[in-house]
Amino acid sequence: MTKSIAVCILNYNGAQLLRQFLPSVIQFSPQAKVYIIDNQSTDDSCELLRNEFAETCLIINDDNYGFTGGYNHGLKSVNEELIVLLNSDVEVTEGWLKPLITSFEDEKVAACQPKILAQRQKELFEYAGACGGYIDWLGYPYCRGRIFETIEADKGQYDQATQIFWASGACMVVRKDVFEEVGGFDLSFFAHMEEIDLCWRIQSSGYKVMCNPASIVYHVGGETLSRENPRKTYFNFRNSATMLYKNTYGSSIYWKFSLKMLLDLVAAFKFWKDNTFDHFKAVVLAYIHFFRDLGGKRITKYEQIVRGNQLPTTVNPRLIVIQYYLMGRKKFTNLKN
Repeated sequence: MTKSIAVCILNYNGAQLLRQFLPSVIQFSPQAKVYIIDNQSTDDSCELLRNEFAETCLIINDDNYGFTGGYNHGLKSVNEELIVLLNSDVEVTEGWLKPLITSFEDEKVAACQPKILAQRQKELFEYAGACGGYIDWLGYPYCRGRIFETIEADKGQYDQATQIFWASGACMVVRKDVFEEVGGFDLSFFAHMEEIDLCWRIQSSGYKVMCNPASIVYHVGGETLSRENPRKTYFNFRNSATMLYKNTYGSSIYWKFSLKMLLDLVAAFKFWKDNTFDHFKAVVLAYIHFFRDLGGKRITKYEQIVRGNQLPTTVNPRLIVIQYYLMGRKKFTNLKN
């Protein structure tokens, strides 16, 4: 049965990106309705869309709600069955939607991502998502094609479709009803790692997340916050701690979280040693705010519906930090999963 499809692009002051990348989305997505969800832009984004891209549907939020709230608010006006969450700095390719849609013939598949390559160096995987995301049992994320700062060239080594742990928010297709069933994006995240948390809840509710590399897109990345920005460091560490706490049950949470906090503090002091004191402060502030939110009961545990206290099978039981830094396993194919 053919499913209705919406391509949804969240925009904030991204007129230049829309001019550059929206034409490829319109040209190569004939089977989809294209929505632009605007987070109260102050540039000429809305005027541009009305004048030059009238075939798209413009949804204007009443405030800038960040990535998480922006999508949660905007998607209330979208009724299609499959929702493609697409960053405004993504260049799509001819036929990119068909393999992704095919993945949903399996009714247990609730989310899927394509192969994501770097738009500026198209032979390389892109940092944010690459060829499908995973986490280890402390919640540290990595990808097929990218582990920490090591980014591989795409040589077809990950061209098989496979079940993954998380699909990248840069380009993710999700069932609208499942997105709503698990509560959408967690608003407390604001931005960064919210898609990993979403995919964890999706799997805890009995569904699967996939990567289908037969679909290829190119992502610029870092247009909102670059990896060098301490604010991104803050969000990544705070949201990682929040995600691990809210999705982990049983007594293991105490020693598991203590170990994670210790490793994160090691990372913080490495920032200090490397003369990036702003990043050190960002990690410390991330944990101060995490414990403030925890004490203020602002972090809500997700009630696992199907799997109980079990981790999804796509979680790596080995520590990626140990494998990467101590054992020198820099590529996904070298890991012991």
